[in-house]
Amino acid sequence: MLQAEGVQLLCLTASSGVPLFSRGSTKQLPFSVIGSLNGVHMFGGGQGALLSCCETDRGARVVWRVFRDSVMLIAVSSGGDSTVTELQLCRLLENTWNCMVLVLGQEELSNVRNVERLKRDLRSCYRLIDQLLDPGDDESVMGYLTNCADCLLPPNPSLLQEALDAFTQAADSEFGCLLIRGRVAVATEKWWRLVSQEVVLLSLLVRCMSGTTSCDYPVFLPVGSPTVAHRLLRFQLLQGVDVCTLCGPAPSLHHAKTELVGRFWSPLMETLHGLLAQTQHTPVPSIALHPDILALLLINRETSRSLSVPGRPPAVTPQDGVPPLPSSSRRWELLRLFYTFAITRYFTSGEAAAPPAEPLQEDFSQGFCHTPLHCYLVTEECKCYGLQTPQHQLFLLAALTMPTFALRSIATQTLTSITAATGF
Repeated sequence: MLQAEGVQLLCLTASSGVPLFSRGSTKQLPFSVIGSLNGVHMFGGGQGALLSCCETDRGARVVWRVFRDSVMLIAVSSGGDSTVTELQLCRLLENTWNCMVLVLGQEELSNVRNVERLKRDLRSCYRLIDQLLDPGDDESVMGYLTNCADCLLPPNPSLLQEALDAFTQAADSEFGCLLIRGRVAVATEKWWRLVSQEVVLLSLLVRCMSGTTSCDYPVFLPVGSPTVAHRLLRFQLLQGVDVCTLCGPAPSLHHAKTELVGRFWSPLMETLHGLLAQTQHTPVPSIALHPDILALLLINRETSRSLSVPGRPPAVTPQDGVPPLPSSSRRWELLRLFYTFAITRYFTSGEAAAPPAEPLQEDFSQGFCHTPLHCYLVTEECKCYGLQTPQHQLFLLAALTMPTFALRSIATQTLTSITAATGF
């Protein structure tokens, strides 16, 4: 159905099916196919059936979602891309809608008065939406999939926290955040009170502004303030280090840039340079992982924060009898696939620590009468292990050389080491 591999995202008006934009695959779907995708969804609605997802005989997936009875989003994955799961497509549609609200506000999207004007306005969302479709070089950022804020843990956060709190207060705000390579290093208490999806999208928006040294950008919070805009002030302290705050009419961008940034952050430049160097390879520089760990994802279910940590780099030359390790990009792809596999079959969603829905019977396809706490998977490329506690979820990739019977103890020890050393 797709003329090129990948995912294509379609946006249409829900009432008339007028296309608003198409992003993703380099070759767009023909208009007749887009019309058919919209038509079959409308036909189902007319018959009292909600069509949300389907899969073609060639392995392509289609997911529909209507927001506010105004905008329809459709995600289509090609049959050749078996790595794209239904969960990823559903999260893509949800995040795309939130991106549109973040930039334009819910009112303009809910009451479409001029379709051509809306098309033009939606262009300001393209760069943000394209980041959802293709995270680029930093494939270890997974907030768009987990709905948890991507974090890193600086060795001495108190100094950064004090500077951020003082800077935010001087900017007449209570919402501030310091981002390093797109991950939250420290944030104010009110920033952490934002809905996790809002924290994820604000971090993504700041990454999209990496070409500028400072900016003053109006944003709507999709959950907290979908109809009233706030000012997002963002300043680049170093390449890869950004500080931002949500504020009202004051201060001006010029005043904040010339007076506040230098006063609070100039004394910490050496610290920030050192932190950048330390976190270039891992968000948890103080933790030594087992040498057979390829990558891991740790989620704090209570705070909706996550750490994605790479293991050792792949071997340059494979040794006799030892299978080569997956490349860096492949490891992150496998980790995303295992996360999706685990939370759709065994664990509750990482969005909250709520108990899972009551299953019907003790059957793999139907669910379990108990709450699974551990799971593992052995593939041709690596071994995967997941564990769940009331507070955490850990998803770990290990080399094939690691004995399968050792997966549980190493995963448990890794979780204990990280949480004990960092308090995450």
